[in-house]
Amino acid sequence: MAGPTTANSPMRYLTAAFYLFVDLPDCAHFKAPLQALCEAEQVKGLILLAPEGINSTIAGPAEGVHAILAWLRSQALFAALQHKESWSDKAPFRRMRVRIKKEIVTMGVPELHPASQAGRYVSAKDWNALIADPDVLLVDTRNDYEVELGSFEGAINPRIQSFSQLPAWLAAQGLLDPAKPRKVAMFCTGGIRCEKSTALLRAQGLQEVYHLEGGILKYLETVAPEASRWQGECFVFDERVSVAHGVQTGSHQLCRCCRQPLPPGALESSHYEPGVSCPRCFSQTSETQKRSARERQRQWERAKAKAALRGNQDAESGEGGAFTATGQDAVTGHG
Repeated sequence: MAGPTTANSPMRYLTAAFYLFVDLPDCAHFKAPLQALCEAEQVKGLILLAPEGINSTIAGPAEGVHAILAWLRSQALFAALQHKESWSDKAPFRRMRVRIKKEIVTMGVPELHPASQAGRYVSAKDWNALIADPDVLLVDTRNDYEVELGSFEGAINPRIQSFSQLPAWLAAQGLLDPAKPRKVAMFCTGGIRCEKSTALLRAQGLQEVYHLEGGILKYLETVAPEASRWQGECFVFDERVSVAHGVQTGSHQLCRCCRQPLPPGALESSHYEPGVSCPRCFSQTSETQKRSARERQRQWERAKAKAALRGNQDAESGEGGAFTATGQDAVTGHG
């Protein structure tokens, strides 16, 4: 199956983002077969498995990606799995990893069951009507650096640095108090974080809790720009960095150190060095770490130059800057 074609090149890499909250106590059982199948199909990315379900973004040849999805859906536990697709002319990921985690998205709240407790789904086509209601409190559940690139008109930004900080913010706003009922609508990149955060609200006794089905990505794919209430672009955790309406690759660049989008003016900053640091993460790494990152960047640039001499047009998919200042795995592009 061939992908769409841009003015410059064919879109050869299919990206599939998916997650499913499901009771998966023996999650480690799936690790080895998934790793082997992805490698055989030349598919790369990250698959997270935990007792609460599966969370993943993978990319590669269309036939390979669809083979992985078909295998998962052939397993009874994953039969209801849904996914979102997008195309790229460059490989979004460098390697394939299947990892076992305590949670597929870390909130740090024990005994939460999103599979049964999550709020009411609202489709992309019905979302505008919901958030136009003045009685609805609209909350962006993503990290501050993601919100910086774009959000829905009128949404509250909790200004958190990680999803695990959201419960404390919700408590501080009084949103976990069932004695003060509110209509709350939540959203995130692909649905997984707002599904878990609405489960938290409902577990505390709130009833009128909603979340955007399929997340921002489904909204941008479904809603026409002229009818949209989305402003800006949406950060994604892969080499596209951000997407706009139609899920087209956006205009932002990525810092190869902290794996966050470059802030405005970063390219002119003395704290920006390709593969080494940006104004966000400059103070978070030691000089030893910076020297190590510079050496990796030099090695990548040499490899890229050699590949260009061989006419290898895929060299752009490599990267320098192996250090990740935030300690996060920036790969599941639908959080």
